[in-house]
Amino acid sequence: MAKAPTVEDVAAHAGVSRQTVSNVLNSPDIVRPATKQRVLDAIDTLGYRRHAAARRLRLRRSSTIGVRLDPYVGGISGVVLDRFVHAITDRASERGMRILVYAARTTQDELTRLSELWEGSEIDAAIISGTFRDDPRVDHLDAEGLPFISFGRPWGDDDMVAPRHSWVDVDGAAGTRSATEHALHFGDNVAFFGWPPGSGTGDDRERGWRDALRSAGARGERVIAEDSVPHARARFAAALEAGLTADALVCASDSLAVGALLACGDARRQLPVTGFDNTPTAEALGFSSVEQRPEEVANAVLELLMGPTGDVVTQSCVGSGAAHALIVPELVVR
Repeated sequence: MAKAPTVEDVAAHAGVSRQTVSNVLNSPDIVRPATKQRVLDAIDTLGYRRHAAARRLRLRRSSTIGVRLDPYVGGISGVVLDRFVHAITDRASERGMRILVYAARTTQDELTRLSELWEGSEIDAAIISGTFRDDPRVDHLDAEGLPFISFGRPWGDDDMVAPRHSWVDVDGAAGTRSATEHALHFGDNVAFFGWPPGSGTGDDRERGWRDALRSAGARGERVIAEDSVPHARARFAAALEAGLTADALVCASDSLAVGALLACGDARRQLPVTGFDNTPTAEALGFSSVEQRPEEVANAVLELLMGPTGDVVTQSCVGSGAAHALIVPELVVR
């Protein structure tokens, strides 16, 4: 196996000292331009392992993408974003890019932090999540000139035909449609356990359930709860006491599914339950769930930001049909 080139090899090839090579890599501003270029050329020629650092110096790019780390609130469903952050870090590394994870408690905190990172040349692009209609981050980042993409659609009327920015999302309606079609094997009365109206993601998942029932000529009731196990347990217990007579249940999240299962256990009622997110909790408790495939989301995000095989941010102009990717989830039956 050929020996990997060293700093000494770079120095000899460029005709400079080892310290000069170190200065180029760590303090480039103190090196004369002609000398710095000679060292960078030597790094590229020899394939020195820090070629990515050299490229950042030469192109004046950070080779870094900023991703917000959401505040920890406990619960079950946050696992999906955790998986996405791990996946985007891994996939970005394969392209010679780094992920900078930062904390922000509010939307304004997030915008302030992104502005600081962009103005300080610490990031080349940003990924935002938790999108909603009329999201103020869109206008702000456009005005800043910061390339960005969202994990989550804009939730406007023109998401696909005339999108305001690039986005990748999971087709929630397709997921609940598949879950409902499976649930119909247990009977023609499939209930849906969802979130209060107004959530783009929640409304989309409810739409898939309604579409499947309509296509099958089936029926079903709708139960609403906040996305927490205790609240879901209480609300579904109330629905059972009120006479809910479903043959199966499709839920908008695994948190709601766990709450429903606990309520059914309290009432000594058996009911096939399907969740959404396919968290470790679903696997541990053995109920079916819709897998969002965050690893595929990560691949699509980088492709829209950098092209199929690119290693720098080259986000193109947003255009109809070319600015988004909709990942089809997979139903995991248990």
